[in-house]
Amino acid sequence: MLKQDPLIIGKKVFNSRLIVGTGKYKSLKEMITCLNKSETEMVTVAIRRLNLLNISDKNSLLTTINWEKLWLLPNTAGAKTTDEAIRLAFLGRELSKRLGQRENNFIKLEVISDPKYLFPDPIGTLKAAEFLVKKGFIVLPYTNTDPILAKHLEDVGCSTIMPLGSPIGSGQGIQNVNNIQIIIENSNIPVIIDAGIGSASEASFAMELGAEAVLVNSAIAQAKNSVIMAKAMNLAVQAGRQAYLGGKMDPCKFAQSSSPIKGSNFLRP
Repeated sequence: MLKQDPLIIGKKVFNSRLIVGTGKYKSLKEMITCLNKSETEMVTVAIRRLNLLNISDKNSLLTTINWEKLWLLPNTAGAKTTDEAIRLAFLGRELSKRLGQRENNFIKLEVISDPKYLFPDPIGTLKAAEFLVKKGFIVLPYTNTDPILAKHLEDVGCSTIMPLGSPIGSGQGIQNVNNIQIIIENSNIPVIIDAGIGSASEASFAMELGAEAVLVNSAIAQAKNSVIMAKAMNLAVQAGRQAYLGGKMDPCKFAQSSSPIKGSNFLRP
């Protein structure tokens, strides 16, 4: 990503606008290769799925990743209530400190009480976000595509809004485009599309809508060739961002010749 167009969350500056998840890979080796190919600078890890009593295990996810190069985004995946999410957030912050990132107060907030469709709980998310912001967290809340909820999350001090493109892990792409556009238009903080992206073209489309970044996990980890897909996502996010900055041409009702006729000597008798 171009260094003159950084992604800023809180006071942290990133050159990459692609955030990558660490679940569902065939092996740790493949995951590391994918992280490198994606050129991401921030990876998200589910705190609930880690053995925090043995983070020095040489074969663990935590010791395999180079935390001097990559920024940890702990997430509260698996939390069904506000209280569970808050407890996981504090564990995540402590983990960041133990890994050497002493200034890292980031938390990807997920409160999901729906076991079938895994939609985020809007009330639980808002309550947890308000509490965690007051405790000094940089809160990145995963939410549905409700523009009013997005404003409430911004108002309580969240550092980003992370609306879903479609249900987690579904690969259905960007569904509620109109609401996402409204969230982006009304937001004064970065909007990051999280969940549902299944292909590089969908990641690019999210960026063309004006999203500041995308978070991708399943689309890379479950691709037929994860390493190639990681590279594709990297390029797609860059292309989508540049397309957004370039500004799409205004559509016309009728065809317009791309070669001007006026002044052409070939048409003179």
